[in-house]
Amino acid sequence: MLVVNQRISVPLKEFDFSYSRSSGPGGQHVNKVNTKVTLHWAVARSAHLPADVRERFLAKYRRRINNDGQLVVTSQRFRDQGRNVADCLAKLREMLLSVSTRPKARKPTKPSRAARERRLQAKQRTSEKKRRRGPVRHDDG
Repeated sequence: MLVVNQRISVPLKEFDFSYSRSSGPGGQHVNKVNTKVTLHWAVARSAHLPADVRERFLAKYRRRINNDGQLVVTSQRFRDQGRNVADCLAKLREMLLSVSTRPKARKPTKPSRAARERRLQAKQRTSEKKRRRGPVRHDDG
């Protein structure tokens, strides 16, 4: 069971793990052991995910979900399969935690009258400064 928080927990039977050879250094060991782990999870069909969390997850991570509706998470950070499985689950847990709470609704605000006046005065000061940079006129009169 992947426990994210009190509200979200997903049984491991919903995940499909596949294993392949990892890239990178490791000598002869890397050529004969399948240590890279790929986790596949059908997010949209998961019954253990609350509907609001599922919607936020699908919206935020839509690029990581393939055409079959499966989330794909890979790990090849470690040189043994078990630690890479745990790493995949940890990555998924962090993803679920990031969408578990509803974002605060933005309250539209307006600048105060004093703020508007300060902005206009700053614009006038800048305009005056730039106007004074112009060519000097000599009045011969």
